[in-house]
Formats: sequence, structure tokens, C-alpha cells
Amino acid sequence: MSPIEPMITPATMQHALSVYNTLTGQRTPFKPQTPPFVGMYVCGPTLYKEAHLGHARSAINFDVIQRYLKHIGYQVRYVRNVTDVGHLTDDADEGIDKVSQQAQVEKRTPMEIVQRYGYSYRRDMDRLNVQPPSIEPQASGHIIEQISTIQEIERAGLAYAIDGSVYFDMDAYMRKHTYGRLSGHIPAQAKAGTRPLAGQAQKRNELDFALWKKADATHPMQWSSPWGVGFPGWHIACTAMSTKYLGKTFDIHGGGMDLIFPHHECECAQAQAAYQKPPAKYWLHNNVITIAGQKMSKSKGNAITLAQLFSGMHPNLTQAYSPMALRLFVLQAHYRSPLHFSEEALQAAHNGYRKLMHGLRVVHEFAHAPAPTLDNPDKALVAKLAKIFQDCYAAMNDDFNTAKVLSALFELLKYIHALKQRQLSYSALGPTIFQQMQVTYRCFVEDILGLKEDLQIPPEALLHIVRGLYQDAKAHQQYDRVDHIRADLKRLGITLQDTPTGIDWYYS
Repeated sequence: MSPIEPMITPATMQHALSVYNTLTGQRTPFKPQTPPFVGMYVCGPTLYKEAHLGHARSAINFDVIQRYLKHIGYQVRYVRNVTDVGHLTDDADEGIDKVSQQAQVEKRTPMEIVQRYGYSYRRDMDRLNVQPPSIEPQASGHIIEQISTIQEIERAGLAYAIDGSVYFDMDAYMRKHTYGRLSGHIPAQAKAGTRPLAGQAQKRNELDFALWKKADATHPMQWSSPWGVGFPGWHIACTAMSTKYLGKTFDIHGGGMDLIFPHHECECAQAQAAYQKPPAKYWLHNNVITIAGQKMSKSKGNAITLAQLFSGMHPNLTQAYSPMALRLFVLQAHYRSPLHFSEEALQAAHNGYRKLMHGLRVVHEFAHAPAPTLDNPDKALVAKLAKIFQDCYAAMNDDFNTAKVLSALFELLKYIHALKQRQLSYSALGPTIFQQMQVTYRCFVEDILGLKEDLQIPPEALLHIVRGLYQDAKAHQQYDRVDHIRADLKRLGITLQDTPTGIDWYYS
């Protein structure tokens, strides 16, 4: 970005930002505990299969949130965990560890599974231009912290051990605290809806959840603990890791809406039990992606992996889609709204992405061209454009409403094209608005929404075109063109060569 001072100073936007807090059910002004520092923890994936569109939505949404917080002057410590132990096939503490189960299917060790899908997840996030978090802790690397947190809960009298497992004591907790504030689950109703599960006989209350599980000799992941050999529960890992890196209470806890209950509700209870305070001030949750009216998920068998989307190799797809088309598809909806998947919607996002990128190229041309003479601004036009700039910030300050931001950017794009096509004169804008147009468009498209040029043209295809031009120039005896083509390619490290079978190329 060029060093142009914008009319709207990002730092002045801090006081204008409001967010919807799942904990209170209200939209409130965002006020971090110790500004300008912001601590944000987001529940990342369980690494046992390829990442799918649901994973992409959460990662993209919270990537934009942390980008905007940084843009308006906050120093963000963004912690996004990965789960590699303790997440059982039944979220109510029973079943098989998901990573261990996949290891059995693929005949690998659990850590091979974690390494394989961790690598593919990070590769996919990089392709989506999702910035890596400040810290990315893994559950298996924080066993000591999880044991320590469980002991704090025990000392508070809110956990009990049975036969090598440790459970959260819901009855004791509810005598001192309120359970269900985040999710709205009333304990009596939740208990009535709990189906019988194997192993529930150990629990004093069906709503008690595992903090530590006893491992038998065949379990592939197990650690020593004060209660015997076992492994941590799913919920305790996030409480231990978030508080280790962000403190006992931090600013933002994020994740998918499907995690509100039981995962995040249990996190709230654990932190309150261990540290006598809730873990986060603001709870932000992105909504789900639906397909044919159902939530897209691996468990329902209707998930589309990112690899399938980028390759087009899925029954519901007729072509491949670029990572940036997917990113725009996600951002076309507010993060708390359902996002309905269809190929038509993806195609529309693909077309919209191309329009935004063309506008970006035009704006970059403006920035590198000689400054035009600007001396006769149209006051009405200036007011319209100034409102569009303000609308971009107002949308982000309205609980990170990227859908409204895109609407404002497409409106701004009309004026950018009008300038390019000389339907609008530079002098009608005036120097300040002309510069602000460039700054606003580049800043929101690239820096905040995180869109970038994703043009993918095979080099062989380009060389085929160049060889055709070279051959045509030779046929018409245009030897100056021939020399120019050869010289230009040589500067790129490529040499053309005439052979008995035609024109070939090789690296210089």
C-alpha cells in the first residue's frame, strides 16, 4: 500500500466496533480488557480427516475478524488449537477417540494421522490465504497443563475420580454456579434428553462429563496421571490451552455454532470451577454451511472436502473452484447467518471474485500511473464516494458484516471502472477522494477480506501461445518480432529452438 493518509483513520474505529456476544445474547460495544491488546482463542479442527467446507468457513471468518482488529490498531494474540487426542466419536464422553479410530482404519499410528491431516489442513488454509495463528497448540503437547487444571477443579470440590477416570460434578457445580448461560440448555431439560450410553454407570449424574478417561492397555494414546494411566477429555484441553496462552480471562472465544453445546458450555463450567471466573468476555460463533437443507458435516456423509472443491472431483460439482472463489463465497454471508451451499452460488462467487480482481488491477494501475491533474471536484460525487468509504467501516463495525462490506465494494467498483473508461473525469473527484478510493479498495479487498490474485494458467499453455506467435512471425519474415520474442523469453530463462519437427523450448 502506498503511504497515503486515509480520511478515515482506522484507530478511530475502535470505539465504533460492536459484536454479538453469544454469552449475553446481545450486541455490545467491543471493549478489550487491556487495550490495545486483544486475546482471541478459536477452536480449530480435530485432525483425523481432510478439511471440509465447514472448517474453511470458521477459519476464514475468524481470519477476517483478527485482520480487522489489527487494522484498527489492536495487537492481537490469536490462538487456534488443533485437537489430536480426547475427542471421542460420541461428544458425550463415550465411543472411540476419533484420531485413534482413523488410525485403525488407515493402519497407521495416531501421530501419523495427526501429522498427515495437520499438514493437509495447513496447506489448505494457506491456499485460502488464512493467516496462521500467533500460537497453534496441540492437545497432546499440553497434558501437564490439563492435569493441573483438573486438579484445580478437584480442589474446588467440583470433580470426582472413579476407577481411574475423573468426572466434572454437575450437581456440586450447580449448587454454587449457573450452568447453561452460554447455550441456554436448562440442566433438567438437557438431562431428560440425554440418551443412555455405555459407561454412564460410573457417573453420578448423566450431565457429568469426563475430565480424564482411564485407558486400557490397547489404547494407543495414554499418559500417566495422579489417577492412573489415561488420556484427557475433549473439553479440558481447550480450557487448559486457552488460559495458558491468554490468561485466566481473555477477550474473545470463537468457534462454530455447533460447538456451543456441549463443548463451549463445558469450557465455561471448567474455567468457573478452576479459576472462579468465566474464560472469555465475548463469545463469537459462526453458523453452519447447509446442503439440501442439512448441515454439512463428515458425520452426515454430505461434506465436501477442500481438496475435492479445488479439484472438482465430487459428484455435486461440475468443475473445480479456486480457493479465492471459496473465500468470497464464505464472506458473502454474515458469519452468524447460515450459508447455503450450491454450485450456482459458488459460480456466482467465482464471477464476483473475478470482478473484484479486475478492479484491483485497475486500482494498482492508478497507483503506478503519473498523478493526474485534479482541480475541479464534484461535491455531490465526492459525498457519494465518501459515504461508500464510511459504509465499508460501518459494516465491519457492525459485528464484522462482510456481506455489507462486499456490497459497498461492488458499488465503489462502478466508479473505478467509470474512471478507467473515461466516463468519469479525475478532476471531478479531487485529489483526496481519488487517493482515498485507491486506499479503501485495496485495504478492504486485500488486507481485511484477504482476497488475492489467484490466476492459475499452466506455463505450458502460455508457451504454446508464444511459440505460435514466434512461428507466425517467422512465416511472415518479421525478423524483428522474432528477435524480440527470443530476447524476451531468454530474459525469463527460456530459449526457443527450431527443430526438424517444429519449434521447441528448453531452459537457458
